[in-house]
Amino acid sequence: MKSSAMGEDGELSLRWSGRVSLTPRILAVNIFALAMLAGGFFYLDSYRSRIVDSRVAQASSETRLIAEALRSVEPDRRAALMLRLAADTGARLRMYDESGRLLTDTRALGLRDMVLRDPDKQGRGQAAARFLDAMIDTVVGAPRPPLYRERSDGLAWPDVRAARSANTIAATVWRAPDRTPIITAAAAVAGRGVIMTTANATDITQTVRIERFRLSVVLLIVSIVSILLSLFLARTIVRPLRRLARAAVRVRLGRAREVVVPRLPSRRDEIGMLARALSDMSLGLRARIDATEAFAADVTHEMKNPLASLRSAVESMSMVKDPALHAQLLTIVRDDVHRLDRLITDISEASRLDAQLSRAKFEPVDVDAMIAALLAQREARGIERGIRLRYDERGKDRMIVMGEGARLERVFENLLDNAVSFSPDDGVISIAASREFDMLRIRIEDEGPGVPEEAREKVFSRFQSLRPEGEEFGKHSGLGLAIARTIVEAHQGDIAVESREDRVKGARFVVRLPLAERL
Repeated sequence: MKSSAMGEDGELSLRWSGRVSLTPRILAVNIFALAMLAGGFFYLDSYRSRIVDSRVAQASSETRLIAEALRSVEPDRRAALMLRLAADTGARLRMYDESGRLLTDTRALGLRDMVLRDPDKQGRGQAAARFLDAMIDTVVGAPRPPLYRERSDGLAWPDVRAARSANTIAATVWRAPDRTPIITAAAAVAGRGVIMTTANATDITQTVRIERFRLSVVLLIVSIVSILLSLFLARTIVRPLRRLARAAVRVRLGRAREVVVPRLPSRRDEIGMLARALSDMSLGLRARIDATEAFAADVTHEMKNPLASLRSAVESMSMVKDPALHAQLLTIVRDDVHRLDRLITDISEASRLDAQLSRAKFEPVDVDAMIAALLAQREARGIERGIRLRYDERGKDRMIVMGEGARLERVFENLLDNAVSFSPDDGVISIAASREFDMLRIRIEDEGPGVPEEAREKVFSRFQSLRPEGEEFGKHSGLGLAIARTIVEAHQGDIAVESREDRVKGARFVVRLPLAERL
């Protein structure tokens, strides 16, 4: 089974990593690095073992040479030679006969060059050092040599017996009462017995302790610095993330208007990017909430008028006996029902438009062919009040955009409906398409009163419309231009109102859409 899983964004994420807070995780990573550094204590144990092995080999070589020297001298000169060799090597020399009986001891001759220290008489510093040695040896699993004790039973040492029986060199590492190593080595002296050397290698323990102390100081300093840096890193990462999380929770609880998501402008890292993205998202959410509330209020207001008219007509019908007046009331009811149906249809489309466009699959659309087909359909149905439509076709220069054909068709239908509503009797509506760099520009001009400059942005708001004089109230929902702008902007285009250049009166609606790359 794999110990990692792929996240939603395709990046590798550990399964357990999301269950632990960032602060302990940062500390744990740095402490793990410190633990790797603490592995130097294991290296020191290996280093000590190599030194001890080297000293054992050195003691074996020295003992062999001493045995050769003692074999070449007369017995009466043996004691003097042993004293001189003991003084040169710093070791205690003892000579045993063939039966294992002690013959000569340099200590008995007055040379006390190897004196074991009593740990009970040493200071607190040495006691602490021995305790630290024991603790580290236990942690690293170092082998524990046997305790060295002077023999008072008259029996020969194991090294002496081994050297005598095998006629070879035998060496052993012992542990002094103060935890320093003692190295003994024995070699047979041909026909004269066995020589044994004993040396207390206190310098090995001293060297290892010095290195351990240095490593401990380095480890302590690095640990303090690492912990401080970890806390600083956790502070610079965790605290802003917690602030952002608290703000996000308040937004989720429905307090978006009151929440100010920190933008952290001074940060240029990923957390700063996240803070600004969350702030922008919060502002967008707030704007969406405001738009939804305003839309709901506008819907309520727009539906109250036809409902009030419908209720009044229905209530009056039960009291009216005149057939003509009764028929008039029926006409009002029918118009109000049609008005409500049109209003509900436009509201439903406007409320679902954003979600539908986000899932739409854009395909190449020939705008020239689309507009020509729309105009042909209108002329086939007949255009009211003698209004004429004129389209400046582009000929062989095709204007292709990427989009959803049905939605773009709705844009031009709404613009044509608006132009027809404002055009005077026998007026002309002109449609033209042209290319501006990598954009397609479509303009629709009428000969109506035009749009006042201060209202040119307002006409694209929902339920905002400037109706022509004499038009029956309720014929339009006020959503046509708002729907057109939503669709155009979803196609990365824009729509605007301009004044006509060739006359005083009239409005010009201009739609710009990005042209598709040549297919």
